[in-house]
Amino acid sequence: MTQAAPTILIASYLEPEYIAQIQQQVPQANVIYRPDLLGQPRYKNDHTSRPERDEAQEAEWRGLLAQADILFDFDYGNLEDLPELATNLKWVQATSAGIGQFVKRRHYDTRTDWIFTTASGVHARPLAEFALMTMLMFAKEYTYLQSEKAAHHWARYSATELAGKTLGVIGLGSIGEEVARLASAFEMRVIGNRRDPSQKVPYVDELYGHDGLHDVIKQADYLVLATPHTPETEGMIGAEELALLPEGAVLVNIARGAVVDEPALIEVLQSGKLRGAGLDVFAEEPLPAESPLWDMPNVIISPHSASTADTENQKIVALFCDNLQRYLAGEPMLNVLDTEKLY
Repeated sequence: MTQAAPTILIASYLEPEYIAQIQQQVPQANVIYRPDLLGQPRYKNDHTSRPERDEAQEAEWRGLLAQADILFDFDYGNLEDLPELATNLKWVQATSAGIGQFVKRRHYDTRTDWIFTTASGVHARPLAEFALMTMLMFAKEYTYLQSEKAAHHWARYSATELAGKTLGVIGLGSIGEEVARLASAFEMRVIGNRRDPSQKVPYVDELYGHDGLHDVIKQADYLVLATPHTPETEGMIGAEELALLPEGAVLVNIARGAVVDEPALIEVLQSGKLRGAGLDVFAEEPLPAESPLWDMPNVIISPHSASTADTENQKIVALFCDNLQRYLAGEPMLNVLDTEKLY
């Protein structure tokens, strides 16, 4: 069934060329874009900056919310009362992949009948590149090179290579699959797990179900966490799992901080059992200044930004336009959030 021409409200900053692209590709839609009422981006492709509106501006924005059938991104200025303000809303296109817990915390799944579509796949490449960067930095002894540079000291040394090493990927979704694809170019042996292990995954040499988590961990020279944050995965990597990693293994977390027992990770890093870690996500964000992780030379800290690249808005808008055309034609949409599974 074809949908009537909708009103789309853009709720986070987009470059003018992407607004024009939406209008050009879906001319029947009414696109409302008011950058003067949005948060100003702190960096390229920033989607979470909070707006600073005066009373009149807030009243105007709320009037626009009441008209909207579709939101491009969540309104970060009115998260708690969004269902009461956006009374005509039918669909939210998110700019992030991991919105399950975000939706659940605000009870949007029970307070509304909205469709939520995620940005799954958009961030796979930059996140996978962060994982590969981390692995290469440890393989090539970057911490040693930095200390030698600081000391103005020249001494030849021997590093290693990724070829032949075992990469374990926990969560072979779009991100995990991209990590596996890039790792295959380095001739790594790739193993991993996913909910349904019956379907072969390209570039993965051995595939396990969730009950094979420990089998993956025990073999992993490099362990990449790329699983969504669900009740099932919360605290998945605890002291027991960390103890199973081979001596000198490297852990990369591009999932969510809640997936790892952070105090246990700090302890195992301090013990020297792990060679190091590359962390994009943390139990508390921003990472508290007193966290020991800040001062560990064998820990790479990224401020939950490994997914952000200068191509992000281009990819999200292309996805949105595709979904918008599907929505208007009454066809199945891409990346619809399952509010039970939370991904």
